[in-house]
Amino acid sequence: MTDTTLTGTPVVTEGDISLYRAIWRWHFFAGLLVIPFMLNLAVTGGLYLFKDEINDTFFAYRNVVADTGANFAPSAIVSAAEAAVPGSSASAYREAPDATHSAMVTVSSDAGGTLVFVNPHDAKVLGHVASDNEFNWVVKKIHSLEYFGTYANRLVEIVGGFALMLVVTGIYLWWPRRQTGGVLSVRGTPSKRVFWRDMHAVTGAVAGIMIFFLAVTGMPWSGYWGDSANTWLTANGYGYPAELWDAVPTSSKATHHTVDQPGWVVENAPVPESTMDMAHMHAQPIGLDAAVVIARKAGIAPGFEMALPDDDKGVYTASVYPDDLSRERTMHIDQFSGKPLVDISYGQYARAGRMIEWGINVHQGQEWGLFNQLLMLATCLCIVLMCVSGAVMWWKRRPSGRLGVPPAPPRGGVYIGLWAIAAVFGLAFPMTGMAIIVMVLLDQTVLRFIPPLRRRFS
Repeated sequence: MTDTTLTGTPVVTEGDISLYRAIWRWHFFAGLLVIPFMLNLAVTGGLYLFKDEINDTFFAYRNVVADTGANFAPSAIVSAAEAAVPGSSASAYREAPDATHSAMVTVSSDAGGTLVFVNPHDAKVLGHVASDNEFNWVVKKIHSLEYFGTYANRLVEIVGGFALMLVVTGIYLWWPRRQTGGVLSVRGTPSKRVFWRDMHAVTGAVAGIMIFFLAVTGMPWSGYWGDSANTWLTANGYGYPAELWDAVPTSSKATHHTVDQPGWVVENAPVPESTMDMAHMHAQPIGLDAAVVIARKAGIAPGFEMALPDDDKGVYTASVYPDDLSRERTMHIDQFSGKPLVDISYGQYARAGRMIEWGINVHQGQEWGLFNQLLMLATCLCIVLMCVSGAVMWWKRRPSGRLGVPPAPPRGGVYIGLWAIAAVFGLAFPMTGMAIIVMVLLDQTVLRFIPPLRRRFS
Protein backbone atom coordinates (compact mmCIF):
# COMPACT_ATOMS: atom_id res chain seq x y z
CA MET A 1 0.00 0.00 0.00
CA THR A 2 1.01 3.66 -0.27
CA ASP A 3 1.52 5.71 2.91
CA THR A 4 1.12 9.49 3.11
CA THR A 5 3.35 11.99 4.95
CA LEU A 6 2.03 14.87 7.05
CA THR A 7 2.46 17.15 4.04
CA GLY A 8 0.23 14.89 1.95
CA THR A 9 3.04 13.63 -0.30
CA PRO A 10 2.64 9.94 -1.26
CA VAL A 11 5.38 7.65 -0.02
CA VAL A 12 6.12 4.57 -2.10
CA THR A 13 6.41 1.44 0.05
CA GLU A 14 8.36 -1.74 -0.63
CA GLY A 15 5.06 -3.49 -1.26
CA ASP A 16 4.20 -1.03 -4.05
CA ILE A 17 7.60 -1.55 -5.67
CA SER A 18 7.32 -5.34 -5.43
CA LEU A 19 3.83 -5.49 -6.96
CA TYR A 20 4.76 -3.09 -9.75
CA ARG A 21 7.92 -5.03 -10.59
CA ALA A 22 6.10 -8.36 -10.52
CA ILE A 23 3.40 -7.15 -12.91
CA TRP A 24 5.96 -5.38 -15.11
CA ARG A 25 8.05 -8.54 -15.31
CA TRP A 26 5.10 -10.68 -16.37
CA HIS A 27 3.78 -8.02 -18.74
CA PHE A 28 7.23 -8.01 -20.35
CA PHE A 29 7.41 -11.81 -20.70
CA ALA A 30 3.92 -12.09 -22.19
CA GLY A 31 4.37 -9.08 -24.47
CA LEU A 32 7.71 -10.19 -25.88
CA LEU A 33 6.31 -13.64 -26.66
CA VAL A 34 3.15 -12.48 -28.44
CA ILE A 35 4.46 -9.51 -30.48
CA PRO A 36 4.90 -11.44 -33.77
CA PHE A 37 1.53 -13.16 -33.36
CA MET A 38 -0.29 -9.94 -32.48
CA LEU A 39 1.24 -8.25 -35.52
CA ASN A 40 -0.03 -11.09 -37.70
CA LEU A 41 -3.52 -10.89 -36.18
CA ALA A 42 -3.67 -7.12 -36.64
CA VAL A 43 -2.45 -7.05 -40.25
CA THR A 44 -4.47 -10.02 -41.52
CA GLY A 45 -7.50 -8.96 -39.47
CA GLY A 46 -7.34 -5.47 -40.96
CA LEU A 47 -7.29 -6.96 -44.45
CA TYR A 48 -10.18 -9.34 -43.77
CA LEU A 49 -12.38 -6.46 -42.57
CA PHE A 50 -12.46 -5.27 -46.17
CA LYS A 51 -12.80 -8.63 -47.90
CA ASP A 52 -15.82 -7.51 -49.97
CA GLU A 53 -14.07 -4.32 -51.08
CA ILE A 54 -10.94 -6.31 -51.96
CA ASN A 55 -13.00 -8.75 -54.01
CA ASP A 56 -14.79 -5.97 -55.87
CA THR A 57 -11.56 -4.05 -56.56
CA PHE A 58 -8.66 -6.43 -57.08
CA PHE A 59 -10.74 -9.41 -58.22
CA ALA A 60 -13.50 -7.53 -60.01
CA TYR A 61 -12.91 -9.57 -63.16
CA ARG A 62 -14.45 -12.60 -61.50
CA ASN A 63 -16.75 -11.00 -58.91
CA VAL A 64 -18.40 -8.04 -60.62
CA VAL A 65 -20.75 -8.32 -63.61
CA ALA A 66 -23.05 -6.04 -65.57
CA ASP A 67 -26.77 -6.32 -64.89
CA THR A 68 -28.12 -7.58 -68.20
CA GLY A 69 -31.46 -8.95 -67.04
CA ALA A 70 -32.69 -12.39 -66.07
CA ASN A 71 -30.47 -15.09 -64.59
CA PHE A 72 -29.78 -18.56 -65.90
CA ALA A 73 -31.04 -21.48 -63.84
CA PRO A 74 -28.69 -22.63 -61.06
CA SER A 75 -28.27 -26.02 -62.76
CA ALA A 76 -27.04 -24.32 -65.95
CA ILE A 77 -24.55 -22.27 -63.94
CA VAL A 78 -23.31 -25.43 -62.22
CA SER A 79 -22.96 -27.23 -65.56
CA ALA A 80 -20.85 -24.36 -66.92
CA ALA A 81 -18.61 -24.50 -63.85
CA GLU A 82 -18.12 -28.27 -64.13
CA ALA A 83 -17.24 -27.91 -67.81
CA ALA A 84 -14.59 -25.34 -66.93
CA VAL A 85 -12.79 -27.87 -64.71
CA PRO A 86 -12.75 -31.19 -66.60
CA GLY A 87 -13.43 -34.25 -64.49
CA SER A 88 -14.99 -32.27 -61.67
CA SER A 89 -18.34 -32.44 -59.91
CA ALA A 90 -20.11 -29.66 -58.03
CA SER A 91 -20.45 -29.78 -54.27
CA ALA A 92 -21.91 -26.32 -53.60
CA TYR A 93 -23.57 -23.43 -55.38
CA ARG A 94 -23.54 -19.85 -54.08
CA GLU A 95 -26.26 -17.65 -55.48
CA ALA A 96 -25.27 -14.20 -56.71
CA PRO A 97 -26.03 -11.73 -53.87
CA ASP A 98 -27.36 -9.18 -56.35
CA ALA A 99 -27.59 -8.44 -60.07
CA THR A 100 -24.05 -7.00 -60.30
CA HIS A 101 -22.13 -9.90 -58.76
CA SER A 102 -21.21 -13.36 -59.94
CA ALA A 103 -22.46 -16.70 -58.75
CA MET A 104 -19.87 -19.13 -57.41
CA VAL A 105 -19.72 -22.91 -57.71
CA THR A 106 -17.44 -25.15 -55.67
CA VAL A 107 -16.31 -28.17 -57.66
CA SER A 108 -14.15 -31.11 -56.65
CA SER A 109 -11.75 -33.12 -58.78
CA ASP A 110 -8.60 -35.16 -58.36
CA ALA A 111 -6.71 -31.87 -58.09
CA GLY A 112 -8.81 -30.79 -55.10
CA GLY A 113 -11.46 -28.14 -54.60
CA THR A 114 -11.90 -25.26 -57.02
CA LEU A 115 -14.02 -22.12 -56.85
CA VAL A 116 -15.55 -21.25 -60.22
CA PHE A 117 -17.05 -17.80 -60.75
CA VAL A 118 -19.89 -17.61 -63.27
CA ASN A 119 -21.86 -14.68 -64.70
CA PRO A 120 -25.44 -15.54 -63.67
CA HIS A 121 -26.90 -13.60 -66.61
CA ASP A 122 -25.22 -15.58 -69.41
CA ALA A 123 -23.60 -18.57 -67.61
CA LYS A 124 -20.13 -17.60 -68.84
CA VAL A 125 -17.22 -18.61 -66.63
CA LEU A 126 -15.31 -15.56 -65.40
CA GLY A 127 -12.45 -17.36 -63.69
CA HIS A 128 -11.57 -20.03 -61.21
CA VAL A 129 -9.10 -20.51 -58.37
CA ALA A 130 -8.15 -23.39 -56.11
CA SER A 131 -10.19 -23.23 -52.91
CA ASP A 132 -7.08 -22.99 -50.75
CA ASN A 133 -5.53 -20.28 -52.93
CA GLU A 134 -8.41 -17.81 -52.84
CA PHE A 135 -7.06 -14.55 -51.36
CA ASN A 136 -9.49 -14.03 -48.50
CA TRP A 137 -9.41 -17.71 -47.58
CA VAL A 138 -5.61 -17.52 -47.29
CA VAL A 139 -5.80 -14.31 -45.24
CA LYS A 140 -8.32 -15.87 -42.86
CA LYS A 141 -6.30 -19.07 -42.44
CA ILE A 142 -3.06 -17.13 -41.83
CA HIS A 143 -4.95 -14.95 -39.34
CA SER A 144 -5.78 -18.04 -37.29
CA LEU A 145 -2.48 -19.78 -38.20
CA GLU A 146 -4.64 -22.73 -39.25
CA TYR A 147 -2.84 -22.39 -42.58
CA PHE A 148 0.21 -23.89 -40.84
CA GLY A 149 -1.57 -26.72 -39.05
CA THR A 150 -3.42 -27.55 -35.84
CA TYR A 151 -0.54 -26.88 -33.45
CA ALA A 152 0.04 -23.43 -34.93
CA ASN A 153 -3.66 -22.68 -34.51
CA ARG A 154 -3.37 -23.56 -30.81
CA LEU A 155 -0.73 -20.82 -30.48
CA VAL A 156 -3.31 -18.22 -31.50
CA GLU A 157 -5.58 -19.44 -28.70
CA ILE A 158 -2.71 -18.98 -26.23
CA VAL A 159 -1.98 -15.53 -27.66
CA GLY A 160 -5.63 -14.55 -27.24
CA GLY A 161 -5.47 -15.36 -23.53
CA PHE A 162 -2.18 -13.49 -23.15
CA ALA A 163 -3.69 -10.49 -24.94
CA LEU A 164 -6.39 -10.32 -22.27
CA MET A 165 -3.72 -10.46 -19.56
CA LEU A 166 -1.66 -7.78 -21.29
CA VAL A 167 -4.62 -5.39 -21.32
CA VAL A 168 -5.32 -5.90 -17.61
CA THR A 169 -1.68 -5.68 -16.50
CA GLY A 170 -1.02 -2.85 -18.94
CA ILE A 171 -3.80 -0.75 -17.43
CA TYR A 172 -2.24 -1.28 -13.99
CA LEU A 173 1.20 -0.19 -15.24
CA TRP A 174 -0.30 2.84 -17.02
CA TRP A 175 -2.48 3.91 -14.09
CA PRO A 176 -1.53 7.50 -13.04
CA ARG A 177 0.50 7.61 -9.85
CA ARG A 178 2.60 10.74 -9.56
CA GLN A 179 3.60 11.40 -13.15
CA THR A 180 1.94 14.11 -15.24
CA GLY A 181 3.13 12.81 -18.61
CA GLY A 182 2.60 9.42 -20.18
CA VAL A 183 -1.03 9.32 -19.08
CA LEU A 184 -2.72 11.01 -22.01
CA SER A 185 0.32 12.76 -23.47
CA VAL A 186 3.56 11.58 -25.02
CA ARG A 187 6.81 13.03 -23.75
CA GLY A 188 10.15 13.41 -25.49
CA THR A 189 11.12 12.64 -29.07
CA PRO A 190 11.45 9.35 -30.99
CA SER A 191 15.13 9.23 -30.05
CA LYS A 192 14.22 8.90 -26.38
CA ARG A 193 12.97 5.75 -24.69
CA VAL A 194 10.33 7.74 -22.76
CA PHE A 195 8.68 8.66 -26.08
CA TRP A 196 8.13 5.01 -26.96
CA ARG A 197 7.11 4.14 -23.40
CA ASP A 198 4.45 6.86 -23.42
CA MET A 199 3.34 5.97 -26.95
CA HIS A 200 2.89 2.36 -25.87
CA ALA A 201 1.08 3.22 -22.62
CA VAL A 202 -1.24 5.91 -23.99
CA THR A 203 -2.19 3.84 -27.05
CA GLY A 204 -2.96 0.87 -24.81
CA ALA A 205 -5.04 2.97 -22.43
CA VAL A 206 -7.09 4.43 -25.28
CA ALA A 207 -7.56 1.19 -27.23
CA GLY A 208 -7.47 -1.29 -24.34
CA ILE A 209 -11.21 -1.92 -24.21
CA MET A 210 -11.41 -2.63 -27.94
CA ILE A 211 -8.32 -4.87 -27.85
CA PHE A 212 -9.89 -6.80 -24.97
CA PHE A 213 -13.12 -7.08 -26.99
CA LEU A 214 -11.28 -8.36 -30.07
CA ALA A 215 -9.44 -10.98 -28.00
CA VAL A 216 -12.64 -12.21 -26.32
CA THR A 217 -14.73 -12.32 -29.51
CA GLY A 218 -11.93 -14.05 -31.40
CA MET A 219 -11.85 -16.95 -28.95
CA PRO A 220 -14.95 -18.73 -30.40
CA TRP A 221 -12.87 -19.52 -33.52
CA SER A 222 -10.04 -21.09 -31.54
CA GLY A 223 -9.65 -24.83 -31.89
CA TYR A 224 -9.82 -26.11 -28.33
CA TRP A 225 -11.67 -23.35 -26.45
CA GLY A 226 -14.05 -22.58 -29.31
CA ASP A 227 -15.09 -26.20 -29.82
CA SER A 228 -15.44 -26.76 -26.08
CA ALA A 229 -17.53 -23.62 -25.62
CA ASN A 230 -19.76 -24.55 -28.56
CA THR A 231 -20.31 -28.08 -27.20
CA TRP A 232 -21.06 -26.82 -23.68
CA LEU A 233 -23.51 -24.18 -24.88
CA THR A 234 -25.39 -26.71 -26.99
CA ALA A 235 -25.48 -29.35 -24.25
CA ASN A 236 -26.89 -26.84 -21.76
CA GLY A 237 -29.44 -25.22 -24.06
CA TYR A 238 -27.57 -21.94 -24.53
CA GLY A 239 -26.81 -22.34 -28.25
CA TYR A 240 -29.20 -23.60 -30.91
CA PRO A 241 -32.42 -25.43 -29.96
CA ALA A 242 -31.24 -29.05 -30.29
CA GLU A 243 -34.81 -30.34 -30.13
CA LEU A 244 -35.27 -29.29 -33.79
CA TRP A 245 -33.22 -32.37 -34.70
CA ASP A 246 -35.24 -34.78 -32.56
CA ALA A 247 -37.73 -35.65 -35.30
CA VAL A 248 -35.26 -36.19 -38.15
CA PRO A 249 -32.55 -38.78 -38.80
CA THR A 250 -29.08 -37.26 -38.58
CA SER A 251 -25.79 -38.10 -40.24
CA SER A 252 -22.29 -38.08 -38.79
CA LYS A 253 -21.53 -34.81 -40.59
CA ALA A 254 -21.53 -31.41 -38.90
CA THR A 255 -22.83 -28.32 -40.68
CA HIS A 256 -19.34 -26.83 -41.11
CA HIS A 257 -18.35 -29.95 -43.09
CA THR A 258 -21.07 -29.12 -45.60
CA VAL A 259 -21.17 -25.35 -46.05
CA ASP A 260 -18.28 -22.91 -46.10
CA GLN A 261 -19.44 -20.36 -43.51
CA PRO A 262 -22.36 -21.28 -41.27
CA GLY A 263 -23.13 -19.30 -38.15
CA TRP A 264 -20.80 -20.16 -35.26
CA VAL A 265 -23.66 -21.42 -33.08
CA VAL A 266 -24.74 -24.06 -35.62
CA GLU A 267 -21.39 -24.97 -37.15
CA ASN A 268 -21.23 -28.21 -35.12
CA ALA A 269 -24.93 -29.00 -35.45
CA PRO A 270 -25.56 -32.37 -37.17
CA VAL A 271 -26.70 -32.50 -40.77
CA PRO A 272 -30.01 -34.41 -41.23
CA GLU A 273 -30.45 -37.21 -43.71
CA SER A 274 -32.93 -37.49 -46.56
CA THR A 275 -35.42 -40.32 -46.22
CA MET A 276 -37.02 -42.30 -49.01
CA ASP A 277 -40.33 -43.25 -47.39
CA MET A 278 -43.10 -45.26 -49.03
CA ALA A 279 -44.60 -42.15 -50.60
CA HIS A 280 -41.33 -41.37 -52.35
CA MET A 281 -39.93 -44.85 -53.01
CA HIS A 282 -39.64 -44.25 -56.74
CA ALA A 283 -39.16 -40.51 -56.59
CA GLN A 284 -36.21 -38.80 -58.20
CA PRO A 285 -34.26 -36.08 -56.40
CA ILE A 286 -35.92 -32.69 -56.75
CA GLY A 287 -32.74 -31.19 -58.20
CA LEU A 288 -30.81 -28.01 -57.48
CA ASP A 289 -33.22 -25.66 -59.27
CA ALA A 290 -36.17 -26.79 -57.17
CA ALA A 291 -34.11 -26.66 -53.96
CA VAL A 292 -33.08 -23.07 -54.70
CA VAL A 293 -36.70 -22.11 -55.34
CA ILE A 294 -37.72 -23.66 -52.00
CA ALA A 295 -35.01 -21.67 -50.19
CA ARG A 296 -35.99 -18.43 -51.92
CA LYS A 297 -39.69 -18.90 -51.15
CA ALA A 298 -38.77 -19.56 -47.51
CA GLY A 299 -37.25 -16.08 -47.43
CA ILE A 300 -33.54 -16.89 -47.13
CA ALA A 301 -31.48 -13.77 -47.84
CA PRO A 302 -29.89 -13.44 -51.31
CA GLY A 303 -26.34 -14.68 -51.66
CA PHE A 304 -26.95 -17.92 -49.79
CA GLU A 305 -24.80 -20.99 -50.33
CA MET A 306 -26.49 -24.27 -51.29
CA ALA A 307 -24.56 -27.46 -50.52
CA LEU A 308 -25.49 -30.36 -52.79
CA PRO A 309 -26.17 -33.91 -51.51
CA ASP A 310 -23.30 -36.29 -52.15
CA ASP A 311 -25.30 -39.53 -51.86
CA ASP A 312 -28.91 -40.75 -51.60
CA LYS A 313 -29.03 -39.81 -47.90
CA GLY A 314 -27.63 -36.35 -48.37
CA VAL A 315 -29.63 -33.13 -48.17
CA TYR A 316 -29.58 -29.73 -49.79
CA THR A 317 -28.26 -27.30 -47.19
CA ALA A 318 -28.94 -23.62 -47.71
CA SER A 319 -26.90 -21.33 -45.48
CA VAL A 320 -26.43 -17.58 -45.38
CA TYR A 321 -24.24 -15.49 -43.08
CA PRO A 322 -25.08 -11.88 -44.03
CA ASP A 323 -24.03 -8.61 -42.41
CA ASP A 324 -27.55 -8.32 -41.02
CA LEU A 325 -27.51 -10.92 -38.24
CA SER A 326 -31.30 -11.08 -38.09
CA ARG A 327 -31.17 -12.79 -41.51
CA GLU A 328 -28.59 -15.44 -40.59
CA ARG A 329 -30.15 -18.78 -41.39
CA THR A 330 -29.51 -22.46 -42.12
CA MET A 331 -31.99 -24.79 -43.80
CA HIS A 332 -31.63 -28.50 -44.58
CA ILE A 333 -33.94 -29.74 -47.37
CA ASP A 334 -34.82 -33.38 -48.08
CA GLN A 335 -33.57 -34.13 -51.59
CA PHE A 336 -36.58 -36.31 -52.46
CA SER A 337 -39.59 -34.65 -50.89
CA GLY A 338 -38.30 -31.08 -50.88
CA LYS A 339 -39.41 -30.78 -47.27
CA PRO A 340 -37.32 -28.52 -44.99
CA LEU A 341 -36.08 -30.94 -42.33
CA VAL A 342 -34.46 -28.31 -40.13
CA ASP A 343 -34.84 -24.57 -40.57
CA ILE A 344 -33.08 -22.42 -37.99
CA SER A 345 -32.38 -18.70 -37.87
CA TYR A 346 -30.56 -16.25 -35.60
CA GLY A 347 -33.74 -15.38 -33.74
CA GLN A 348 -34.08 -19.00 -32.56
CA TYR A 349 -30.70 -19.08 -30.83
CA ALA A 350 -30.59 -18.81 -27.05
CA ARG A 351 -29.53 -15.43 -25.65
CA ALA A 352 -25.93 -16.55 -25.04
CA GLY A 353 -25.70 -17.82 -28.61
CA ARG A 354 -27.05 -14.55 -29.99
CA MET A 355 -24.56 -12.56 -27.91
CA ILE A 356 -21.62 -14.60 -29.21
CA GLU A 357 -22.81 -14.27 -32.82
CA TRP A 358 -23.21 -10.51 -32.31
CA GLY A 359 -19.67 -10.27 -30.93
CA ILE A 360 -18.32 -12.21 -33.89
CA ASN A 361 -20.21 -9.94 -36.29
CA VAL A 362 -18.72 -6.82 -34.71
CA HIS A 363 -15.29 -8.49 -34.65
CA GLN A 364 -15.54 -8.97 -38.43
CA GLY A 365 -16.68 -5.38 -39.01
CA GLN A 366 -20.14 -6.35 -40.26
CA GLU A 367 -22.58 -5.00 -37.66
CA TRP A 368 -22.59 -1.23 -38.33
CA GLY A 369 -21.32 -0.95 -41.87
CA LEU A 370 -18.35 1.28 -42.66
CA PHE A 371 -18.21 2.68 -39.11
CA ASN A 372 -17.69 -0.85 -37.75
CA GLN A 373 -14.97 -1.57 -40.30
CA LEU A 374 -13.11 1.65 -39.48
CA LEU A 375 -13.44 1.09 -35.72
CA MET A 376 -11.94 -2.38 -35.98
CA LEU A 377 -9.26 -1.12 -38.39
CA ALA A 378 -8.30 1.62 -35.91
CA THR A 379 -7.97 -1.04 -33.21
CA CYS A 380 -5.77 -3.16 -35.49
CA LEU A 381 -3.56 -0.14 -36.17
CA CYS A 382 -3.31 0.51 -32.42
CA ILE A 383 -2.17 -3.09 -31.93
CA VAL A 384 0.53 -2.60 -34.58
CA LEU A 385 1.64 0.65 -32.92
CA MET A 386 1.76 -1.02 -29.50
CA CYS A 387 3.82 -3.94 -30.83
CA VAL A 388 6.30 -1.60 -32.54
CA SER A 389 6.54 0.82 -29.62
CA GLY A 390 6.91 -2.05 -27.13
CA ALA A 391 9.73 -3.60 -29.17
CA VAL A 392 11.55 -0.26 -29.60
CA MET A 393 11.10 0.60 -25.93
CA TRP A 394 12.59 -2.77 -24.92
CA TRP A 395 15.47 -2.45 -27.37
CA LYS A 396 16.40 0.99 -26.04
CA ARG A 397 16.42 -0.11 -22.39
CA ARG A 398 18.03 -3.52 -22.77
CA PRO A 399 21.69 -3.79 -21.65
CA SER A 400 24.14 -4.73 -24.38
CA GLY A 401 24.29 -8.49 -24.88
CA ARG A 402 21.44 -9.19 -22.48
CA LEU A 403 17.69 -9.60 -22.83
CA GLY A 404 16.83 -6.95 -20.27
CA VAL A 405 14.08 -8.71 -18.34
CA PRO A 406 12.64 -6.37 -15.66
CA PRO A 407 14.11 -7.23 -12.24
CA ALA A 408 12.31 -9.61 -9.93
CA PRO A 409 10.41 -7.91 -7.11
CA PRO A 410 12.20 -7.52 -3.74
CA ARG A 411 9.27 -9.25 -2.04
CA GLY A 412 8.54 -12.57 -3.69
CA GLY A 413 5.26 -12.96 -1.83
CA VAL A 414 3.53 -10.53 -4.20
CA TYR A 415 3.67 -13.23 -6.87
CA ILE A 416 0.83 -15.01 -5.07
CA GLY A 417 -1.62 -12.28 -6.06
CA LEU A 418 -0.26 -12.17 -9.60
CA TRP A 419 -0.52 -15.92 -9.93
CA ALA A 420 -4.11 -15.72 -8.74
CA ILE A 421 -4.88 -13.29 -11.58
CA ALA A 422 -3.07 -15.58 -14.03
CA ALA A 423 -5.03 -18.56 -12.69
CA VAL A 424 -8.32 -16.83 -13.48
CA PHE A 425 -7.30 -16.41 -17.12
CA GLY A 426 -5.81 -19.90 -17.15
CA LEU A 427 -9.01 -21.51 -15.94
CA ALA A 428 -11.09 -19.53 -18.42
CA PHE A 429 -8.70 -20.40 -21.28
CA PRO A 430 -6.92 -23.70 -20.52
CA MET A 431 -4.36 -23.47 -23.34
CA THR A 432 -3.23 -20.12 -21.95
CA GLY A 433 -3.20 -21.62 -18.47
CA MET A 434 -0.77 -24.34 -19.53
CA ALA A 435 1.50 -21.74 -21.14
CA ILE A 436 1.43 -19.70 -17.91
CA ILE A 437 2.47 -22.75 -15.88
CA VAL A 438 5.43 -23.32 -18.20
CA MET A 439 6.45 -19.65 -17.88
CA VAL A 440 6.20 -19.78 -14.07
CA LEU A 441 8.37 -22.90 -13.90
CA LEU A 442 10.99 -21.41 -16.20
CA ASP A 443 11.05 -18.10 -14.36
CA GLN A 444 11.22 -19.60 -10.87
CA THR A 445 13.62 -22.44 -11.63
CA VAL A 446 15.72 -22.18 -14.79
CA LEU A 447 16.14 -18.40 -14.86
CA ARG A 448 16.53 -18.17 -11.10
CA PHE A 449 19.03 -20.92 -10.35
CA ILE A 450 21.19 -21.15 -13.49
CA PRO A 451 23.64 -18.21 -13.26
CA PRO A 452 24.55 -17.93 -16.99
CA LEU A 453 20.87 -17.76 -17.95
CA ARG A 454 20.10 -15.39 -15.08
CA ARG A 455 22.80 -12.99 -16.33
CA ARG A 456 21.72 -13.38 -19.96
CA PHE A 457 18.07 -12.58 -19.20
CA SER A 458 18.78 -9.79 -16.70
